[in-house]
Amino acid sequence: MAISSPSSTESRFARLLRTQGIARPIAWGFVALTIFMIGDGIEAGFLSPYLDQQGFDAGQITALWATYGIVVAAAAWLSGALAEAWGPKRVMMLGFGIWVVFQVLFLVFGVMAENFSIMLLAFGIRGLGYPMFAYGFLVWVTMGTPENVMGKAVGWYWFFSTLGLGVLSSYFAGAIIPVIGELATLWLSLAFVTVGGLMVALLLRNPVSKKVTVANSVRGVLSSITIVGTNPKIGIGGIVRLINTLSFYAFVVFLTTYMVRDVGFAVAEWQVIWGTMLAANVAANLISGYLSDWIGRVNVVAWAGGIGCFVTILALYYVPTAIGPNFAVTIAIAIAYGLALGMFVPLSAIVPLLAPMHKAAAVAILNLGAGLSQFIGPVIAGLVTPIGIQGTIWVIASLYLVGFVLTFMLKPSKPGVTADQMSSASSTPAPIAT
Repeated sequence: MAISSPSSTESRFARLLRTQGIARPIAWGFVALTIFMIGDGIEAGFLSPYLDQQGFDAGQITALWATYGIVVAAAAWLSGALAEAWGPKRVMMLGFGIWVVFQVLFLVFGVMAENFSIMLLAFGIRGLGYPMFAYGFLVWVTMGTPENVMGKAVGWYWFFSTLGLGVLSSYFAGAIIPVIGELATLWLSLAFVTVGGLMVALLLRNPVSKKVTVANSVRGVLSSITIVGTNPKIGIGGIVRLINTLSFYAFVVFLTTYMVRDVGFAVAEWQVIWGTMLAANVAANLISGYLSDWIGRVNVVAWAGGIGCFVTILALYYVPTAIGPNFAVTIAIAIAYGLALGMFVPLSAIVPLLAPMHKAAAVAILNLGAGLSQFIGPVIAGLVTPIGIQGTIWVIASLYLVGFVLTFMLKPSKPGVTADQMSSASSTPAPIAT
């Protein structure tokens, strides 16, 4: 069959994408991911105070987010588990559908009707949506990217994901709320999610053509559990991923209060510091991917990520405590902390390549770690009451030393030999000498 040659311009562009870790068949997926995550993240900065203004109490708002966090953790794992059986596009489309349907129910029958029971149910189930869409695409990236540029590929994934969820969504919400109000802004999030979902539906082709059956689904879910037993390094990778963002979710609970009330920063000053840290993290997501393909993925995660977070977490507490609300010094430390957090990104390349025959199952464990981090971080923040801020900071920082040690266990047992290959070799009869 004759294959028509692409134009020279298209050929150069395709080659550029490929060398930077963006496989041409899924290039539009990165754009779709960003747009979807803008819609998902719009509410993060104002939903709680908006519900408070509507008369819901602090306990109800906490229960709403706690339920959402638990569902997100489960969905993060499930997205990888089902992607192996269904193919990532089907998982993404399921997540897209769930998000749209239950956002409408949340707004119409929950928020607008002031019915907390419906809000809790709809918002919780909607928590299945974004992990299936976002982490389903992460599986797709690991399946469709050559090993030699995997670090760059996952760097681009986390760059676009965080850009949409944490940066563009915040700026957009801040600009549009004074114009149309909070409720209309919540409705507008549907537009972004719909555009992102339709882009995937129309522009990307599912790489797995298996028929969706109960047997395949159960097999995919079981694979994402048993892989930890057959390849313990996958489980270690999940623990390191949990440690990665543990400090971030813990700091959300208590650090702002401490910096404003005890150190003396104005709320506006601290918001600039925190926002700049997030911007640095977005940049680090991309930088770490390129850096890992240069000096080694394990080295980047262990030293720049593990040790980097250990040092910057302690500095973020001790330096402002000692010198007071010095904006320039504190924002510099916050930038370093944001960069260190982003240095864990190569985990998304390391762990799937430990099990190249079961990448989706390996990513499922990473996703589970990410989801549990969102739940356990606030739990650790609860230590502030019994042991104080300083003790809690040391507990959090010390966990990154544990992550530092565990990261070195993620190296393949033999150079160039994965656990899957070793397992395959052990089950294959040895050749008979002649």
